[in-house]
Amino acid sequence: MRYQGECGAERIRVRLTAQDPISRAGLAGQLRNCPELQLLGEEEDDVPHVAVVSVDRVGEGELQTLRRFQRAGDSRIVLVATEIDDTGLVAAVECGVVGVVRRGEASTERLVQVITAAARGEGSVPADLLGRLLDQVGRLQRQVLDPRGLAFTGLAPREIDVLRLVAEGSDTAEIARALAFSERTVKNILHDVTTRLQLRNRSHAVAYAMRQGFI
Repeated sequence: MRYQGECGAERIRVRLTAQDPISRAGLAGQLRNCPELQLLGEEEDDVPHVAVVSVDRVGEGELQTLRRFQRAGDSRIVLVATEIDDTGLVAAVECGVVGVVRRGEASTERLVQVITAAARGEGSVPADLLGRLLDQVGRLQRQVLDPRGLAFTGLAPREIDVLRLVAEGSDTAEIARALAFSERTVKNILHDVTTRLQLRNRSHAVAYAMRQGFI
């Protein structure tokens, strides 16, 4: 369930998770009296709009906690971390984290700002961490995806070209002639797209590409 309310219309339901009771109590003490937030008890079943996860550093155990919230799919995740390196940052983002706050910068005002942004579906990362994250993304694109003809969009340029022609009604032979591919290559491209993105058929692939704005 996503947060839909505007200021004053609905309190943001927040669930706090920490590695130890003292850290959780500290966060709760900071946020308990904020009128825009509703802190959920550990035993409450209500689905939170935002899950705030407090950790010392991002290791495998912490990533498992983040993945649990990600699998639930109903909460935005804000990470409060004492230390976070480039690897931990990328891994946290892959687990669905949309907001990051360093523990040393976690004032009540800053926490509320990041939680509110997360509830609206907006990301919030310290500027220096954002720069490092973008460097990591660029490196991954250059070193891993580019050599394989892939992109972060999920579709390579030639895959987009094939799907655009499918959307225009071209059959396999016509696509092959237009792009100077063999018919086998066209079929392989379509098979790769539908398999990788778990799509049912060509029509589903075209619908996906149009919905994502690729064509």
